[in-house]
Amino acid sequence: MNNFFKYAVVLLAVGVTACHKDLSDLNTNPKAATDVPAEPLFANAQKNLADILTTPNVNNNIFEFITQYWAATTYPQESRYDLGNRNIPQNWWTILYRDVLRDLNESIRLLNEQEPITDIQITTRQNKLAVAKVVRVHAWSVLVNTFGDIPYTEALDIGVTTPKYDDQQTIYYALLDSLDAAIAQLDDTGESFGSSDLIYHGDVSQWVKFANSLKLRLAMVIADVDPGKAKGMVEEAAPHVFTSNADNAVFNYLSAPPNTNPIWTNLVQSNRNDFVPANTLVNQMNNLDDPRREAFFTLDPNGKYSGGIYGAGNTFANFSHVSEEITAPDFPTVIMDYAEVEFLLAEAVERGMAVGGTAAEHYNNAVSASIEYWGGSPEDADAYLSDPDVNYASAPGPWQRKIGTQQWIAMYLRGFDAWVVWRRLDYPALVKPPSAITDIPLRYTYPSNEQNLNQANYDAASAAIGGDAVTTKLFWDIH
Repeated sequence: MNNFFKYAVVLLAVGVTACHKDLSDLNTNPKAATDVPAEPLFANAQKNLADILTTPNVNNNIFEFITQYWAATTYPQESRYDLGNRNIPQNWWTILYRDVLRDLNESIRLLNEQEPITDIQITTRQNKLAVAKVVRVHAWSVLVNTFGDIPYTEALDIGVTTPKYDDQQTIYYALLDSLDAAIAQLDDTGESFGSSDLIYHGDVSQWVKFANSLKLRLAMVIADVDPGKAKGMVEEAAPHVFTSNADNAVFNYLSAPPNTNPIWTNLVQSNRNDFVPANTLVNQMNNLDDPRREAFFTLDPNGKYSGGIYGAGNTFANFSHVSEEITAPDFPTVIMDYAEVEFLLAEAVERGMAVGGTAAEHYNNAVSASIEYWGGSPEDADAYLSDPDVNYASAPGPWQRKIGTQQWIAMYLRGFDAWVVWRRLDYPALVKPPSAITDIPLRYTYPSNEQNLNQANYDAASAAIGGDAVTTKLFWDIH
């Protein structure tokens, strides 16, 4: 008993002595960065944006299903438009706000705090700010074109825990104004992010083309609801857009984790066989003898190209698969390309906008650019365009069908962008599967966290847009 008492006294003495020491260092993580430069934040935002737009992970992005590029095998729920089981809208929303926009905002804040001295430094900072703002406009446009009304003016403010939702059209027009302001600041005689720019490696002249191509895209989205504004912006942008595949905005992944393409991560590294090409796409390409099939798909066990039944469960071994080129770890992802620009210009001509050329010329340029990007030859493109079902003069239907169908094929693997075009043009004529739990989504529903933690603003936004349903059309979707 005496020995125990002595031991306790010693422990108490040690404890009292320890109380006099400064323990504040225990609250500091020596491995955590306290000051992060603007440049890596910008690079991180670029990668996170490329990742979320590219990933086929059904917890985040099911646009390859919605646009009927892919069909499911064992787990068909998401191809039947089940958004709630995996809380898909929440994950999409969180990654764009937290991992893309927050980093871009912080990068811009840090750049604004810099004090450049020389004219070169001033120009470089100005270009960095402009490029970051262009990417930010792109990210915001993804959110608003997914949900409609969203938190914007009060978003990402640490002091506002329940941000209000802003009107989607007001946000959209603010983004167009922001994009114009950024374009005016770009000086292609100067430098920008250099190696921290993972798309154009600091080439400001390429960012000028991208920014104007993005302006063309965003302006065309409002062409039905505000044709006058769309026309003015399209005609301003057209002389400065992409002019060849060399201009494509491409994010290049690496061959080793963690910077591999998310398609490889989800299909190869995870050793999962959850997807096959959808019969919707494969049948269309088979009917047209499309030269891109070899690059898009493998052959099935019968030596043909075949797609799984869209919206159903399918046996993986029975159908074509995603090609080995696409499932390579370093397969690059396209953010925007020359083919898209030419399809938009073809549409502009059809809408009476003064962009030069004919609709057929731009359409041919678009189709050829896509075929050549995927490894085809100019001769392959010419042969394809000579098919009466492809040729602009003889292809069936109105211009919306001609352009919409070919742009849908050309946008393979860019499910989100294809979804926007499909909602605008209403082509191709996608049909929901018999087993679908809703119609084909025209928007994502709001995240469940918003319903639970920001209820008053959620309720107001839901009422403002006409109901928080996948069938509620966005302001520009008037057909």
